[in-house]
Parts: sequence; C-alpha cells; structure tokens
Amino acid sequence: MRNHTLMQTIARANRVFPGKHCGVIVDYANVFANLEKALAIYAQGVPGSTPVKDKAKLVEELQKAIEAAETFCKTHSVNIEKIAELRSGSMEKLTAVADAVNQLISPDSERKDFLALERLTRILYKAVKPDPSVITISSRLGCLAVIADEIRLRTGEGFADISDVMTGITQLLDKSIGAEGFSIVPSPERGDDLQARPGVIDLSKIDFAALSKRFKESSKKNLELEALKAAIRAQLDKLIRLNPSRVDYLQKFEELIENYNAGSRNIENLFQQLLNLSQTLNDEQQRHVRENLSEEELTVFDLLTRPGPELTTEERAEVKKVAHILMEKVKSLLVINWREKVQARAKVKLVIADTLDELPRAYTKDLFEGKCNRLFEHVYENYLGEDKGTYSSSA
Repeated sequence: MRNHTLMQTIARANRVFPGKHCGVIVDYANVFANLEKALAIYAQGVPGSTPVKDKAKLVEELQKAIEAAETFCKTHSVNIEKIAELRSGSMEKLTAVADAVNQLISPDSERKDFLALERLTRILYKAVKPDPSVITISSRLGCLAVIADEIRLRTGEGFADISDVMTGITQLLDKSIGAEGFSIVPSPERGDDLQARPGVIDLSKIDFAALSKRFKESSKKNLELEALKAAIRAQLDKLIRLNPSRVDYLQKFEELIENYNAGSRNIENLFQQLLNLSQTLNDEQQRHVRENLSEEELTVFDLLTRPGPELTTEERAEVKKVAHILMEKVKSLLVINWREKVQARAKVKLVIADTLDELPRAYTKDLFEGKCNRLFEHVYENYLGEDKGTYSSSA
C-alpha cells in the first residue's frame, strides 16, 4: 500500500466513535516507511508533526490516567492500591470495595468526577491491551472498574456488566441498607432482573420512622442517600409520565439535590427532606382515590384546574364530572392511527370543546380555549388508539 490508498486505509482505523479513544495500527509488512511518505504528502497539521504516535505514548497516557483516578480516590479516603492487593473474593476485599462505593457515590459532582476519571482509564486500557505493560496495572484498573460499575448500577447512570465479584458487593450493600426501614423489591416496570441488578426501593413500603432512625446510626450514609434518591427518581418518572402537572415535585427534588451539592445542606438534613418528599409522593399517588377519579380522569382534572380559576367546592365537583364524561367520550373515538386522520382529529377536538362547554362560568373565553388546546395536546401525546398509549396496561 502506498500514498492515497494507504492514507485512506489508515483513516478507516482512526474514525471517531463513542467510547473510542484512538485507532491502533499493527504493521505486519513494514509499510511504515510508505506511511511516513504518505503523511508528508496528504496529512494536514503543523510542519514536522505526525498524527501517528508510538504505542508507548498511549501507555504513558494510561499510567497518568490511573494516577489521576487514584489521587482523586485518596482525597476521599479510598486507597485503590491497597484494595487491589487484597485477596480476590475475600470478605475483606468485598467490604473495602463496598466502603469505597459509599465514599465515592455522593455528592453528585464528586461522583461524576470519579466516573469521568474511571471512564478515561477504561477507554485507554481497551486501546492499549493486549500490550504486556498492562499486566502490572490490571488489578488496579479492575478495582476502579468494579467500584465505578457498582456506582453506575446504583444511580442508574449506565448499565453495568456484573461479574461474580460485583454480585457479592451488590448483595453486601443491599444487606447493609435493606434490613430495616427500606423495603427493597424488584420493579417489573423498570425491567429489573434480580440476578443482575439490585432491587428498587418501593416508596409505598418504607417505614419512615424506622428508616430515619437507622440512617442516624448508619456507617454508609452516602449509599443510603443514593438509594433513596434513586427510588424518588423512579417514582417521579412514573408520576409525571401519567400526569405532567406534577412537574413541581421534580423541581422540588432537584432543588434539594442542588442545595446539597452546593453545600447549603448537610446529608442528614437532605435525607430528612427527601423522606418528607417521599411521603408527599405516596400521598400524591393515592390522590385519585381521594378525589374519586381514575388516574386518567385526575390528569384531566388537574389540567383543567392547574393553573385555573379559583373554584368553589361545588364548582370543583362540576369539573370532576366534566373530566369523567370527557374521558368516556374521547376514548370512544380513539380508533387505531386516529392521529394520522384529519377527520378523526377533528372529531376529538369537537368533543373536547363540546364537553368543556359544561365547565363552570369561572372559566373565561380565553381560559376555555387554552384548556381545549391543552387537553387535545394531552390526548394526542398519550393516546395512540385501540387502548394503546401511556395509560394502557402494557405501558
């Protein structure tokens, strides 16, 4: 291979891709002399420079990346070298890794910094291997990877490849936070596999008093905090997916986390605030029962009243009746692919307007039109027809 053909071939190896740090060229036929000539003719860049580097440079980058990650860990009382020296599979090593997970998992900014450092070591390692130089550092790399994968698994920041070692760590961590207060259960809605992933905390089954007491005595406060945060995120995702008017709860949750990350709240205060939010979310999940509405009808009711006019008790009852009637009428029109048919969409808009015409007089003309448009958008976005969509049993 020579000249332009050689340059095209090399360029294929160096194409970018997510997670790919570089391309590696193995020269079996001593074409490097031709490559240097081709680069001199076709390569762009500073005169005298070349995009091709010896693999030793890559090994140096890997060494520096590992040192940076280990230095970061030491500032958080985690000694990667010492953990790597412990016997594989021993309880001592499992405990040490579990403690490291607890130290590095929170707050969010510190966790993200660690994961970014570990991700770079992983990318460089994949590029360097099977170079013999990685043998001496493989145990430290493996230790970083196990800690990072367990953290990603716990926070939902990426699906981890669970090894036998990590399974032991997961069981150890679950045992440490699941004995009292938390009720850790699988979540079919999230597709959880108990053989591969830790359980998801069910907020409705939390003993808040016991959990608060346990947290004060816990040696793994960061881990328990992240478990509760993950549970709240999962609950918020579900609640907001069903009813977008609940977005205020998400804003409150994010505000609490931001304040903690900024240092204006300590971990004990944040945990208590999150427990209070958890109780509020549990109440919100059951609100449709108290309002004597289905979840779908409650969403329509909220869209009609948030934001909306000030209503008396009698007027609120009228709006509930309208929400119930509207859902019955609209769902009878939602044939398959209704959103793609002009006539079907027009019928839905007409039914919404006719039904909302029964709203109390507190709704002005502008407010009435706004509610009609918002409800049509809601139906269009969440109902596909033939009992398919956000509220279907398979959703």
